[in-house]
Amino acid sequence: MTAKRHPLHEDLLAFFSTTVLVSLGVHLLSSVGLITGGLAGMALLLAEISPWGFGLCFALLNLPFYVLALLELGWRFTLNTIICVLLVATLSEWIHLLVALDTVQPAFAAIAGGVLIGFGMLIVFRHQASLGGVGILAYYLQNRFGWRAGYVQLAVDLTILAGGAAVLPLPLLAMSVLGAVVLNAVLAVNHRPGRYRVA
Repeated sequence: MTAKRHPLHEDLLAFFSTTVLVSLGVHLLSSVGLITGGLAGMALLLAEISPWGFGLCFALLNLPFYVLALLELGWRFTLNTIICVLLVATLSEWIHLLVALDTVQPAFAAIAGGVLIGFGMLIVFRHQASLGGVGILAYYLQNRFGWRAGYVQLAVDLTILAGGAAVLPLPLLAMSVLGAVVLNAVLAVNHRPGRYRVA
């Protein structure tokens, strides 16, 4: 049985919630020099070695994935994803003006950041959207082949985090891996095939 579409007001609330959760999660990670997996992790790494901020890097890295989203998942999923990516990219650029983090332990930042980003992704998955990049690929593979989105995301994330070894000291890399595991555990436990499908 096909799941009913959420009404527009529920989608908008979901996108707002995702924006707040993910932006705060990214802010926690970046405040102590941690990264995560997926395009968010790539954007955090790129922001560290370039003059561009996370938001701009995140938005630009997502551009090629919209083609896959449009071809495989439809215009509604693609449009919702573009909206979510732009909202997260924008708030992430300005959140430091709204939330000042003076003291954050890296282990807490890793765990809390992973939980916040994971639940943000879970919300958009359930409203026919993603945060782009690996999320689009994971969502597609789950709906097409039944592969758990969390496991797909984890495999790609660990590959990206391995690349972070060239930039991060070992303790920060270990905390970044912890955060990615927490994030993907949230997805693996809570997002199961067949519950929400693209109409």
